[in-house]
Amino acid sequence: MKKMVKTILIGSFTLALAACGNESATPSSQHPTLQAQEQVTDSKGSTESTYGSVFQHSVFLGDSITEGLSFHDVLKEGNVLAGAGKTAQFALEDIDELTKRDPKHILIQLGSDDILWPTDNPKEYSMINYAKLIDMIEEKLPHAKITLLTVTPVSAEAEKLEPRYKNINDYNQGLKELAKKKNIGFVDLSPIFSNGSDDLYDSDGIHFKPEFYTRMLDLLKDQVE
Repeated sequence: MKKMVKTILIGSFTLALAACGNESATPSSQHPTLQAQEQVTDSKGSTESTYGSVFQHSVFLGDSITEGLSFHDVLKEGNVLAGAGKTAQFALEDIDELTKRDPKHILIQLGSDDILWPTDNPKEYSMINYAKLIDMIEEKLPHAKITLLTVTPVSAEAEKLEPRYKNINDYNQGLKELAKKKNIGFVDLSPIFSNGSDDLYDSDGIHFKPEFYTRMLDLLKDQVE
């Protein structure tokens, strides 16, 4: 009987995975969920202890790219507020949770999904919501330091499959101007990719392996001191 139940459960789980894989993409799920990524850190908790103390009062707000920080056990889940398909508009719904966590430092990494949004001017639409997000954070958490992070580049193959990724540089310029206008922090993540980046990408050419996140946190240490 136990073997029969186990067989039924495994079969149900397999069918569920197949059904999920056949669902068509929507604007809120342009990126594959991080659960589908092949690379998982083999030393769970080791990087958490390395960076946990440095970023213990920080929260990273973002999309599935940002979610990799906790998925790969580089930071604890309490320091990451992110999810697949998250845009600046959707992030407005996270304000209450962000306020509860009451971080001293808020590092925002959004835009990878915004540039794919089905509207005439995705960048303009995103910047309007990004500005609202910043204003709401400053209202709820006036003593928190806010830092905007640039959208990470994708691989050449990923850009070929989705030409709208060619707009990443232009979008990042908009982020830089917005940060200056709002008088908040801004960090360009491009130095991470200066010595080549092919080995940092996961299989989809969009998301990243654990090494990318350790490099990113090394780059951001000065922002939380």
